[in-house]
Amino acid sequence: MAEKIELPPKYYLDYFEYLLQFVQKQYDGILNEAEKHFLAEYYALSEDERCLFIRFTNRRGSFFRTEKLKYTEIENIPIILNSLIDKGLIEHIAEKHIIYAGDVLDTFNKSELISLAKMLNLETRGKASLKKEEVLDWILEVGHWTEVLELLNASDSSLIKTCYESEIQMFKFLFFGTRHGDMTEFVVRDLGFMKYEQYDEEKLVAYFSSREEAEDKLKVSLAREDFYLMQENEIEPEEIFFWFTDWAKQHREKLAEIALPTFERLTLKVAAFLERKKALDQALIVFKFTELSPSRERQVRILQKLKNTEEAKFLAESILAEPQNADEQFFAIDFLNKLEADAQKKKSKKAVTQQLHGSQSIKIDKVWKYRVEAGVIDYYERRNMQATFTENHLWRSFFGLLFWDIIFDTETLAIHHPLQRTPSDLFKPTFFEKRKAKLEERLLMLENPDETMVYFHRIFFEKYGITNPLVDWYGGLFPLILKLLEKLSTEQITLLMLEMARNLRQNIRGFPDLFTWDDGEYSFVEVKSPTDSLSNQQLYWLRFFEQINVRSKVLRVEWLENEDLFVEE
Repeated sequence: MAEKIELPPKYYLDYFEYLLQFVQKQYDGILNEAEKHFLAEYYALSEDERCLFIRFTNRRGSFFRTEKLKYTEIENIPIILNSLIDKGLIEHIAEKHIIYAGDVLDTFNKSELISLAKMLNLETRGKASLKKEEVLDWILEVGHWTEVLELLNASDSSLIKTCYESEIQMFKFLFFGTRHGDMTEFVVRDLGFMKYEQYDEEKLVAYFSSREEAEDKLKVSLAREDFYLMQENEIEPEEIFFWFTDWAKQHREKLAEIALPTFERLTLKVAAFLERKKALDQALIVFKFTELSPSRERQVRILQKLKNTEEAKFLAESILAEPQNADEQFFAIDFLNKLEADAQKKKSKKAVTQQLHGSQSIKIDKVWKYRVEAGVIDYYERRNMQATFTENHLWRSFFGLLFWDIIFDTETLAIHHPLQRTPSDLFKPTFFEKRKAKLEERLLMLENPDETMVYFHRIFFEKYGITNPLVDWYGGLFPLILKLLEKLSTEQITLLMLEMARNLRQNIRGFPDLFTWDDGEYSFVEVKSPTDSLSNQQLYWLRFFEQINVRSKVLRVEWLENEDLFVEE
């Protein structure tokens, strides 16, 4: 049994100060006066004052009740609290916090809120049956902030708000490069729950090259959070539409390039939300803010629903001329074929449907109805063949292991902090552009089977368990990699790896479900139950496999009543 890891009592102080020092080193030239002032104020605190302040900043929310604070590693908490207030690191709630009234009241539970309402002389009959959020909204609607504030200040519930929130937010954003980053990632690492690739910190580069870049990406990230909050609060689609279009008109043209991918993903989410809510005209307007897939496909579908067939056809033809991925390509083909068939009063079939209907079928027992792939594996094993579920993970893991050092190469300027799991360019077109020569050089190694075996053995066991966004670690992975090397030629693997590298975002998905083999034969099998359909990306890989002579097929499953009867058609 592994020895239990225990963190030192003030572990969070070390993490926070490491983050501050890292950001100071990487971004000293773009920190503003307020951030530099915070650093001066922070470093002037005593150790316990810093610890209590960090405890607040690591907790959810801005407002805290201090009467029940208890941290065993911090002595004299009441004295420390007063000192932090005197020094301007925290503050008592006041009139100016009216805009945060909901956050202030959220620090109380439902029964406390009802008691507060009674003290405000509000009628509370029937409120006990409401949810906390409903009680809170009711008090905000009928109560008066001044009276609430007087009651809270007169009670034993001492409420404070942390200061320098925007400055701390920026420090964390500069370190992680995203709003998803969290201080708990240090804890996860040091407790051994997550292993990260090791980097020479002297070779790490700043993610943002200017203040403008950082502020622009943060601006979009905060807008995305606003959108999620509006959805949670069930704001009307029309109101969300006007909010987003106003925001986009103000900021879109001025955004730094580094913020554009985040803006485009936000655009797709807002547009998809509007489409789901049947606000088609508004959804169409928002989709036009980006060409990122699947924007153009959704526009075509909406235009067709709005009876604007000519514009839909024109856009579909544009997609077919320059498709971004398989989904766009096959959608455009199917859409244009259907328009032509409709004009001739004929029926048309989607490309994926044609492929599915023309595929082989087998019959297995209904006991496998909810585990179809396992039933097909059983089918093959009864015929003395090896079969295993591989889908995307085998190909992704093979790619991630084969190019491990190239993926995490600090010379690509895509590694920015020591807790980074994914290079910042992994799913961007620049990934292939910057690494093309090294990828092709590594692929030459496959021509030497002995060297290839030694490499995979070393990389697999040396890196086992280290986080790689492409590698799914499990004990049976290594034998599968060896089997893949045995069954496919060097040329086939090379072509597959290069095809994946050109568009990793799209091309790490859609691979067939199963890998089957015996002493001579092998096949990659896409399993489809009677209710399943084939996706465009799956069709893409099936055709690519056919093009490079990798054996693959679609296998349709039909049901038998008797589990001992297996009839292959």
